[in-house]
Amino acid sequence: MSFQKIGLAALVGFSTLVTAAVAQDKPTLTIYTYDSFAADWGPGPQLKAGFEQNCNCEVDFVAADSSISALRKAQLEGPTTEADIILGLDTSVAAEARNTQLFTDHNVDLSALELPVDYASDKFVPFDYGYFAFVYDSSKIDNPPSSFEDLAAMDEEFKIAIQDPRSSTPGLGLVLWMKAAKGDQAEELWRDIAPNILTVTKGWSEAYGLFLEGEVDMVLSYSSSPSYHRIAEEEDKYLAAQFEEGHYVQIELAGILESSDQKELANQFLDYLVSQDGQAIIPTTNWMFPVVPLDDGLPEGFDTPLPEENSLILNDETVGQNTKQYIDDFFAAIGQ
Repeated sequence: MSFQKIGLAALVGFSTLVTAAVAQDKPTLTIYTYDSFAADWGPGPQLKAGFEQNCNCEVDFVAADSSISALRKAQLEGPTTEADIILGLDTSVAAEARNTQLFTDHNVDLSALELPVDYASDKFVPFDYGYFAFVYDSSKIDNPPSSFEDLAAMDEEFKIAIQDPRSSTPGLGLVLWMKAAKGDQAEELWRDIAPNILTVTKGWSEAYGLFLEGEVDMVLSYSSSPSYHRIAEEEDKYLAAQFEEGHYVQIELAGILESSDQKELANQFLDYLVSQDGQAIIPTTNWMFPVVPLDDGLPEGFDTPLPEENSLILNDETVGQNTKQYIDDFFAAIGQ
């Protein structure tokens, strides 16, 4: 072998070593979240690409079937978990998540956030929000129910699909919505609505699939669900029924784990998540409302937020202390 070839081989080898060393020096930020957030069509890939442009790091989204599953995974792993952030928890489980003692305080400036209800936490950063609502096909239904009482008064042939509050965020949201809107009347209304419930599915996708297949007249989803059909499918027949008592707000949250060795990087990611660039990704990937007013406004065809007076929420501590009882009362009332 010639000296020239030996020199070239050495140079290539040295270059490979340098490249590997640089890659090893690049920190990884591991984020546990739910599967649709990390999916190709979700916000995850765009947020990863946007943040990595400036962080000299790698973002690794680890998907579970729900944010609750992501939390449970981190709980089981304990201090050895690789997660730096859990993203996608919401206000219905915030008290439980806080009580795990897994989360540290963030240092993200939340002064620019605009939410439909008051919410503040030193542990969790809100990054989007939405309203639970019943979605219907306006080409088939002219006069949808406009309250829980209207729904209870519908003929038994009028069927809805809802989700299990033990395994589904919307399912739990519905139970909390009824409780926030109707208080002590909740159980009686559930008994009256029970004949109209075709099924209680494990998750949102099963229930929404039944609706799209025409098996039910309405499905529990979000007020922004029609925005997806309108923008992504150019279909405007799907609408969200407006309930006179208002709609329960779901605020999605992200928190940094106490065990993380990338806390500074994690805070930087959460800063990016609530920035203009990060928030602009949310509406047409997660189909939820951004937590800051976008400079360019919401995308054309996207529904607008509900008036503040129509926004319902129970505080974290009330939810944390009473969720099991609310769920037990719900199942007892509908006979399951």
